[in-house]
Amino acid sequence: MARVSKRRVMSDINVVPYIDVMLVLLIIFMVTAPLLTQGIEVELPAADAAPIDEALLQDKDPLILTVNAAGDYFLSIGADEELSISEAEVIRRAQVAIRA
Repeated sequence: MARVSKRRVMSDINVVPYIDVMLVLLIIFMVTAPLLTQGIEVELPAADAAPIDEALLQDKDPLILTVNAAGDYFLSIGADEELSISEAEVIRRAQVAIRA
C-alpha cells in the first residue's frame, strides 16, 4: 500500500518580488531626483546700497537687545552685563545707532 502524503498549503506571502520592485523604484528616484529643477525662478529687485565695509563692523562692539517673556528690554553693555531699559529708550538708542 502506498502512503498518501498530505502537502501543507503555504499561506505565507512571498515578499521577495515586492522588495525587488521597491529597490528598482528607489534607484529610479535616486537617479531622477538630481535631474529635476530645484525651486522656482525669482526676479529679485536691484539694490542701490553699497556693500558694508568689513573694517567698520570690526571696529564697533555688537549691540545686543534681549526681550524676555514679560516684555522687558535688556541692553548688553559689557561682557556679561545687561542694563534694563524702557521701550522709549530702546527706540531712541536705535534711532541714534541708525543715524551714526
